[in-house]
Parts: sequence; C-alpha cells; structure tokens
Amino acid sequence: TATAEAEWSEGLIRSWTAAGWMKLPSTVGDRIAPLIGAGPGEVVVGDSTSVNLFKCLAAALELRCGRRVILAEADNFPTDNYIAEGLVGLSGDRIVRYAATDEPIADSLDDNVAVLVLSHIHYRTALIQDMGAVTAAAHAAGALVLWDLSHSAGVLPVDLGGADVDFAVGCTYKYLNGGPGAPAYTYVSPRLVGRTRQPLAGWLGHADPFAFAPDYRPGVAIKRFICGTPQVLSLAALDESLKLWADVDLPDLRTKAMRMTELFIAAVEASCGRQALDLAVPRDAVRRGNHVSFSHPHGYRVMRALIERGIIGDFRAPDIIRFAFAPLYLTYADAVRAAAELARVLDQELWNDPRFAVRA
Repeated sequence: TATAEAEWSEGLIRSWTAAGWMKLPSTVGDRIAPLIGAGPGEVVVGDSTSVNLFKCLAAALELRCGRRVILAEADNFPTDNYIAEGLVGLSGDRIVRYAATDEPIADSLDDNVAVLVLSHIHYRTALIQDMGAVTAAAHAAGALVLWDLSHSAGVLPVDLGGADVDFAVGCTYKYLNGGPGAPAYTYVSPRLVGRTRQPLAGWLGHADPFAFAPDYRPGVAIKRFICGTPQVLSLAALDESLKLWADVDLPDLRTKAMRMTELFIAAVEASCGRQALDLAVPRDAVRRGNHVSFSHPHGYRVMRALIERGIIGDFRAPDIIRFAFAPLYLTYADAVRAAAELARVLDQELWNDPRFAVRA
C-alpha cells in the first residue's frame, strides 16, 4: 500500500532514491540470502528463473571454455532444459547431454562437461539431491554446477556456501510467497563472480549506470547479474513477504514439513487404499521435499474435482497429482482435510464429471 499510494503516486521518480527502489534487487536479495546459505551481497533479485538460468549457464560455459557439454537431467523441469538447448543453439559448438534417470548423476560426469544443471528438489518426484556430494563430484571432474532451488528455498535449510556451490537460481512465488510472477533470484559464488561475464549486459548491471557510458563495464560482484530496471511493485510485495522469515527457525520448519507430508501420505493410503493411486515420491521423508505426488490414470480430472472443492493442488503430465505443503502457514488439519477430500472424490467418482475432462 505504501509503495502504490505514497511512493508511486506522490514520490514519482524521487522514489528511486528516497524509497530505495534502485537498491531493491540487492535489498531483497539480502533477505533471501540467509534462507539459502549465502552471505550479504551475494544474491540479487530480478527477471525470471528462466532468464537467470540463461545468464548463469552462459557465464559458466565461458569459465569452462575448453569444454563442450552442459549435463542435465532429461526429466528436469522443462524450462531448465529448454534454456540449455536454446543457449547451445546460439553457440554452435556446445551440446546438451542428458544423464540417465536411473543412475547417480555423478556417473555421467567426464572431462568434457563444462557445467551441470540440476534441481535440488525434483518438481515431480520431490527427490532431494545431495547438494554437497554432487557439487564435490562435479568439481572433482573439473565442472561447475548450477542448482535450481525453486522447490527448496522456504522448505528446508540450504547451504550454498557450505556446499561450495558455483551458481544457483530460484523462483520466489512458491514457498517464499512472492505472488504470481514474482521475480527470481541469482547467486554466484564469491570465488567466481569477479571472473564472470553474463550475456545480458543491461544498464543496471553497469558499474556506473547513470554515467550512460557507451561501453559496458560490469558492476561489482553479484550486481553485474542485474539486467534491467527493477520491477518495483513485485519486489516491494516480495520484500514484505520475506520479512516474515526473519524469525523462522529453518530446522524447525523442516521438521514440521516432514511431519505434514508423512501425515498426508498415511491419511491418503489409509482412506484410498482401494484406489488406483501410486506414490510417486520417496517414502523416506529425509529424501523428500515438501510436495507429495501420486500417479492416477485420471489425474487431471481428479485434480479438477479437488480444486472445485477448495483443495488447490497441481497436475503434472502425464498422470501426476501433486500437493505442495507450505509449512510456514499450512496446518496438520489442512493435510488431513486434503486427504479426506481426495478419498471422497475417488470413492464417489466425482472426478467423472464431463466438465473436468476439458483441459484448461
């Protein structure tokens, strides 16, 4: 409200300085940093996850210019792989190679891999990768690692610094509650950032943007990964949502998160045992992120019926229904109610309404 009614409508361009708008990418980045194991001045916020993936992948490839391969998971979230394919399409001499899904990712590393791009928590299966072990294996092979934290931040403690991570990106509209289309964040290791050159050299990544110099000179450290003008309204909303995290104990949050998903799985299996549901996430809560996925042959219809009843989950093709539990504000009672509604939809075949067959 203050941003819209005072800073925006009355302050006008004065607010770029007086209200700190120009510093929002760094201000908000410093709020995210403790949630992902980064330090002050190591995270900036702006653009989308896809755009930030492009920046970091390009920078990583240049740091390993003698190598040709981006290594990725074939079943990773599609935008990660689309961005990698698009980037190598511009370079001409690079390729994307996909690791086998049934083998440890480290088995696919060799001396031709420049960068490994990987999700910390898989968007469908909720499998948590061992960030420290995978990063160490990549470094032993001479490769860099880019982690996508979109399903991690706000769910479990992440320690980018402790794991010696090279690059990381993530969205803020899931567990960080930034709202639809909220800007994403970028992290680059302090040991690398001074040597990186990201391809989207926008004016606010310049060392002195208001000099309006004809030639680009990168900003100090992570600021060079800022591209264009800050998205003020989105960043202001995100800034407010992140203030809630200052007093949150992340280990305690993780404990609640695991208990909620364990409770939900147990309740679903107790009440839906005769239904065609198959658990599609690790049963061990330690290896599982904070969403629970089941496969069902009529998954799309089932989720449409649930949404109509106020249980807002996701459908992921071809047959996955996914329930994400935000431990900051959801309750154990919410998990029990969701399981009960799922049982009702299946037992009474409420999903078999022709309306729910129409794809949105």
